[in-house]
Amino acid sequence: MKIAVVGLGKIGLPLAVQYAGCGHQVLGIDINEQVVTTVNGGSEPFPGEARLQERLADAVTSGRLRATTDTAAAVAGSDVVVVVVPLIVTPNGVPDFSALDSATMDISRGLTAGTLVIYETTLPVGTTRTRWKPMLEAGSGLTEGADFDLVFSPERVLTGRVFADLGKYPKLVGGLSEQGTKRATVFYEDVLEFEERSDLKRGNGVWDLGSAEVAELAKLAETTYRDVNIALANQFGMFAARHGVDVAEVIDAANSQPYSHLHRPGIAVGGHCIPVYPQLYLWNDPDATLVRVARTVNESMPAYAINLAKQSYGALSGARAVVLGASYRGGVKETAFSGVFPIVEALTAEGATVTVHDPIHGAGELRALGLTPHKLGSKIDLAILQTDHKEYRKLSARDLPGVKVIVDGRRTLRADRFPQATVVVLGKAQEGVGSR
Repeated sequence: MKIAVVGLGKIGLPLAVQYAGCGHQVLGIDINEQVVTTVNGGSEPFPGEARLQERLADAVTSGRLRATTDTAAAVAGSDVVVVVVPLIVTPNGVPDFSALDSATMDISRGLTAGTLVIYETTLPVGTTRTRWKPMLEAGSGLTEGADFDLVFSPERVLTGRVFADLGKYPKLVGGLSEQGTKRATVFYEDVLEFEERSDLKRGNGVWDLGSAEVAELAKLAETTYRDVNIALANQFGMFAARHGVDVAEVIDAANSQPYSHLHRPGIAVGGHCIPVYPQLYLWNDPDATLVRVARTVNESMPAYAINLAKQSYGALSGARAVVLGASYRGGVKETAFSGVFPIVEALTAEGATVTVHDPIHGAGELRALGLTPHKLGSKIDLAILQTDHKEYRKLSARDLPGVKVIVDGRRTLRADRFPQATVVVLGKAQEGVGSR
């Protein structure tokens, strides 16, 4: 097959490489000329994705993968078009379709009869049918279901482990026609290899969900569930700390029964998915009060952590504070919606001098994010652990000389390595200096 992948970001590029690795001719499309040049040179434009560099280099060297900025031309020569262009939300929770609209109009100008178009970008329910179908038809002069087929199939992978995740979970497919769904099923069965899953009644593989709307809601449901679950864990954690209880013990006990699946509390919920997709759901269902409250709870956690710091340290004006971790989660070089930004903002508002350390972000990269780099071993008064990087498990008082209070937002540090500091752990009652 000839396959066009529109959007060579942290999901789109690994997908393009995956398809090329199955022997197909792939054109990767991106509006960023630097990304296109880097990919055509056989180099990954962003680090941190396991096995991407070696597989990308092989795909480019073999001639199976090439990148371009010309969407219409690439689509015109393709049998299948897979769209992975990001959908963002405005600060007030409204989806900003501008990037996807632009990509879709470019696709429509190159669309030819017989093409299968698949959107993998997470979308509000109804978008495939009511937005993309008329836009593609108007721009191409073709009719969906007769001249081309349109399908929604959400990506379900995590950055850093895309290739491993592709075969772990069922590929959800929802077409606007039975024919489109069948074509998408054949496509994904060809380009993906699924692990055996005895825990799934339907087995692992491609799942026909019957319609685009079911597939759209399934993706929103699985991600919104996580946001609500984390908010519940955060509320349990705040309550437990007030009552002298360690919420980790509570959660372990509760989850020993098969009907409880409590997540873990934390200082922030970040990344491209969990902070965003509940807002896409709320755009569809503004009366979903539970979802809205959960989002509010999770957005309040950085401020809660700063209040914990103040309770132990006192007024923060003039304090030398370091935030440990810029990434939204450990081991991933990604800062989208990371808790580092509201934490730095809150500390600065309190009058503290704030620096940021991250083992996988260089000083220049931190400055580009508007953050002041910190070097371990520099004297500080206060530390807030924001990211559970594995490197932080080895930290000791020598790395944070002079530190008086540490707020561990991810249960990552060993408190006994900071005997002169008060270590405050989210979801656990404070017991005094060196407590854990």
